[in-house]
Amino acid sequence: MKVRHSLPYSLRICMLPAVLVLTATFLIGCSDTMDSIFGKPEEEKKLAPRTVEQIYNDAMDHLHGGWYETAAEQFDEVERQYPYSAWATKSQLMAAYSQYLKNHYDDAIISLDRFIELHPGNRDVAYAHYLKALSYYEQISDVGRDQKMTQLALKSLKEVVRRYPKTPYARDARIKIDLTTDHLAGKEMNIGRYYQRKGEFLAAINRFRRIIERYQMTSHTPEALHRLTECYLALGITDEAQMAAAVLGHNYPGNSWYKDSFALLEGQRLRPLKKDGSWLSWMWDWAL
Repeated sequence: MKVRHSLPYSLRICMLPAVLVLTATFLIGCSDTMDSIFGKPEEEKKLAPRTVEQIYNDAMDHLHGGWYETAAEQFDEVERQYPYSAWATKSQLMAAYSQYLKNHYDDAIISLDRFIELHPGNRDVAYAHYLKALSYYEQISDVGRDQKMTQLALKSLKEVVRRYPKTPYARDARIKIDLTTDHLAGKEMNIGRYYQRKGEFLAAINRFRRIIERYQMTSHTPEALHRLTECYLALGITDEAQMAAAVLGHNYPGNSWYKDSFALLEGQRLRPLKKDGSWLSWMWDWAL
């Protein structure tokens, strides 16, 4: 479910009706009234261009009304007609935001990349990086599918934290990094279980080992250690099976997966045991 977030202050200001423009808008309205009384050439009405403020405010009206696609088109129109105005820069980012709200993530990412490239020093560039990361994050699919978007989301979220560590965007990005990493570990677990069910224990071990080495801070680590115990026992590699169970018990003593591993070893008259030289040795004193 998409969770809407707040725009940066500089953009929220621009989402309000342009106060300084109201007088001009009022005068324009009066002028139109006078024209209706005294008449105005029809051709002149057609040729009269909208001001940048009018186009921008129209775009904002569409955005507030939920017409995101039309809003994006109007923001693009600001840049097309007034490319060197201050409104054009804001419109680039607002167009991307409108595309994001419409779930047109690919278009939003393209617009955000362009904004970041053209305005690297802009006060809202941190938000642009964050919105780009969200555009990837919200395309993360089920663990049974390809995880390209998950990888791109993780990379973009880490970029937000690296570049802007003290911003609110970085705080939210750190939370989403944990969730994204857990999702990637879940994908590895899904593949590992598949290989294990097929009796391809070496392939399964490689997947479970990857979780231990790359995603050890995720919720999948206890199960991965248990599955390693199962696979090593199936291959007759009892030393590694005992070590996997020992690491599991040492780091997660009350975990249900440890109870399963302990019972599995006990059924073969074995017990969890620390083994020097095991690839799992580094996890013995691993600080959770």
